[in-house]
Amino acid sequence: MANAADMHVRPATPGEADTIVQFQLRMAMESENMRLEPAVVSRGVRAVFDDPAKGRYWVAEADGQVAGCLLTVPEWSDWRNGTVLWIHSVYVRPEFRRRGAFRAMYEHLRRMVQADPALKGLRLYVDTGNTPAQKTYQAVGMDGEHYRMYEWMK
Repeated sequence: MANAADMHVRPATPGEADTIVQFQLRMAMESENMRLEPAVVSRGVRAVFDDPAKGRYWVAEADGQVAGCLLTVPEWSDWRNGTVLWIHSVYVRPEFRRRGAFRAMYEHLRRMVQADPALKGLRLYVDTGNTPAQKTYQAVGMDGEHYRMYEWMK
C-alpha cells in the first residue's frame, strides 16, 4: 500500500469531476452526518472547472488511482497584500488514510505558497466534532488556535 513518498499530487482534471462529487458526498456524510443533494454537488464541482477564479481541485494519486482530493479557494488579504488559499472539501479514500495523502497535498501547496510572493498562506476550517481531521492538520504543523470561524448559512 502507498505511503506519502508514493503520492503524486497534481491539479485535478474535469474528467475527474464525478470522482470528486462522490468524495464530497462521502465526506459530508462521514464528517457531519449530512446528506447532500448529488445534483447540486455535481453542479458545484463542475462550476469550479468551468470558472478557475472559483478555485482549483488537487488530487493525490497512488497505486494508479486517486487517493484523495481537496479544493483551494483564493481569498484576498488586504492585511498581507496578497492571496491566502483556503483549503476546502478535503477527502481521502478510507484505504489511503493514515498513509500520507493529505500530507502530500498539503506539502505540495505549502511549497507552492513558499515559491510565489503573491501567495501568503494556507487556511482551512474543520467541524468542531471532527477530531481525526484536527489531529491530521496539527500533525502537518497547522495551528488552530488563532481564529474561531463563525458563519451564517441560508
